[in-house]
Amino acid sequence: MTKVTCDSGVSLDGFSAGPDQTRENPLGKGGERMHRWMFEQPEANKAEREAIVQAGAFIMGRHMFCPDRGEWDLDWHGWWGADPPYHAPVFVLGHREREPLEMEGGTTFHFVTDGIEAAMERAKEAAGDRTVSIAGGASTVQQYLRAGLIDELRLHIAPVILGSGERLLDGVGDLKLEQLKVTSSELVTHITYRVG
Repeated sequence: MTKVTCDSGVSLDGFSAGPDQTRENPLGKGGERMHRWMFEQPEANKAEREAIVQAGAFIMGRHMFCPDRGEWDLDWHGWWGADPPYHAPVFVLGHREREPLEMEGGTTFHFVTDGIEAAMERAKEAAGDRTVSIAGGASTVQQYLRAGLIDELRLHIAPVILGSGERLLDGVGDLKLEQLKVTSSELVTHITYRVG
C-alpha cells in the first residue's frame, strides 16, 4: 500500500502562509521566515530537507502552483524556475483544464479537475512503490486530512508569529495523531505524526 505523507512549514500560531499573498510575495507577509531553516541551516536539517522531495509523486493545490485565480496564464510555469525541486510527477488540483507541463529534472505538472480522490489515484499509480506527498497549500492539506487520506504529517514549526494568513489545520476535525519523531535546530522544530 502506498504511503501518503504531508510536509508543511508552520508558524507557532498555526499559519502556513502569511497575509497578503501576491506573485511577488507567494508566502504572504512574513511567510518566508518560516523556511529560513532550509536555506540558512541546510546541513543541520539535511535529513528533513531530503525527505520532503523523496516522494514518487506530489499533489498540490492550484494556488501553490500559481497566483492566478481565473483563466490559466500559460506563460506561468510555477514559482520554482525551469528545474522545480520535485523531479517527479506533480498533480495540481483545479477547476480549469490545462495540458501537462514538462519541466527540467523530471518534473511534469499534471492538472486534475475531477477532485482530490482522482488526483490521489493518479499520484499513487505514478509513484509506484514510493510515497505520495501532499505538498500544500493549506486548503489542499485540509481536504486530504478531512478525507482521511494522509498517513504521516510532518510539521516544520518555525519560531515565528505571523498573526494572520492561512491556518494549516482549520476545519480538519479531531485528528488522532501519534507523535513518531522530534528533531530541532535553532530555526525549526520538526515533528512527525502518524495520522489516524
